[in-house]
Amino acid sequence: MDLIVVKFGGTSVGDGSRIKKAAQSVVNEYMKGSQVVVVVSAVNKTTDELIGLSNDAIGTGLTDKQKAEIMAMGELTSARLFSATIESLGVKSEFIDPYNKLWPIITDSNSLEAKIDLNTSNKKTEGIKQLVNQGVIPVICGFLGKGPSGEITTLGRGGSDITAFLMGHCLDANEVVIVTDVDGVMSTDPNKIEDAELLDTISVEELRDLATHGAQVLHPHALKYKDPLISAKIINFANEDLSSKGTRIVGPFEGEMLKCVTLYKDPISLIAIVGEAMLKKVGLMAKLTTALADDGINIFGMSAGQNSITVFVNKVDSNKAYLLLHQLVIDTDVLSSLSLGRDTAMITFVSPDIIETPGIISDITEPLRKNNINILEITSSQTAVVLFVDWEDGEKAHKLITEVLE
Repeated sequence: MDLIVVKFGGTSVGDGSRIKKAAQSVVNEYMKGSQVVVVVSAVNKTTDELIGLSNDAIGTGLTDKQKAEIMAMGELTSARLFSATIESLGVKSEFIDPYNKLWPIITDSNSLEAKIDLNTSNKKTEGIKQLVNQGVIPVICGFLGKGPSGEITTLGRGGSDITAFLMGHCLDANEVVIVTDVDGVMSTDPNKIEDAELLDTISVEELRDLATHGAQVLHPHALKYKDPLISAKIINFANEDLSSKGTRIVGPFEGEMLKCVTLYKDPISLIAIVGEAMLKKVGLMAKLTTALADDGINIFGMSAGQNSITVFVNKVDSNKAYLLLHQLVIDTDVLSSLSLGRDTAMITFVSPDIIETPGIISDITEPLRKNNINILEITSSQTAVVLFVDWEDGEKAHKLITEVLE
């Protein structure tokens, strides 16, 4: 018998009729023979309204503990409503909130950005499993946790998605379904480009990067909890059918629940190209990359400034790349000269927390400074920091950066 964890976002339970349709879709899936666990968000905009009310009434005197308790009222209410609606359709249901002895999500004492105790939470899901095996549909409050003293905590933005993926993992579910107000993940914002197309699949890495850059489908933090062995998809509540196609989320997040530091095995060469107002030259980057691509030379990275561009290539390709780019310099008015740098080591630091951790760059670079290791270039993305140091410093730098993880 398949076990499905389905999460309904705020717009999916935005009013009474939507709650009834959502509950009916759960009952329909249950009647097909599936076991279903529901995670529900607060009714659309309820949390923001509660925060606004408390700010107007109390202002800065509101403590984090009080704020968490007030914010929780949205989920406490929607879980009760949803569970009662399921029962009105003839199926047994029980709402599970942090006051319930079966509550599964245990956190630290941080009221507003609580960290989940994964081991304890995993053990606590036994009660939910028993409920499901009895033919009951549990409706769990999204976004909320329980601290060490039994106090209500909140998981921050994307908290309900975190709850859904975490429950999927702990319950060893077959599938996690995220029900929202869009058909799935589109090729771009359909409000900006009418020809945007629905994607059949998207990788966890791709979705995280999209979400980090502003796409509103899922909060990037929630994807760290997506179990690579469990199927997941995003569907539109308007379909009223949990078996709707939507967009399937595939693969694990490469940095999921772990961080790593790698030293590339071969030396990397840096080729620096200088010129006048290079960033204003339309198509310059395209010419540069095409010149190397046409000869089968891989680019490991690029960095650009107003008057310079640095290209990183494998040392074995450096002389060929140097000659090709020199010809580009000769043929392009805005370019003046180029130089081939010494051998460098490329060290990649991967972590799902980079985008959400202030000071993480300094944490990585400070040990190198203390050991007189010069950083020749540094680039970063939402989930990785790449550093280039002198080749002879590579092993030592790799060891020092690895210690940051310990």
